[in-house]
Amino acid sequence: MKKLTLILSILLFTSSAFAGSCPMMAKSVDAKIVEAQELRDAGMKAHDNGDHAKSEELLSKVLGMFKG
Repeated sequence: MKKLTLILSILLFTSSAFAGSCPMMAKSVDAKIVEAQELRDAGMKAHDNGDHAKSEELLSKVLGMFKG
């Protein structure tokens, strides 16, 4: 009975400890989304201005953010 109580308490406390990391992970995702949107907007602005090399460079960087 002691082993069962010990195992259940360990499982309970470890899962609640990891639950606190969700908001931190969400903030990290939000920061990446903002950065990706800024780079995308800069890439499209470069495209509209006729600087296609710069546009491709910026948009490739954004795509690289999603691969890794």
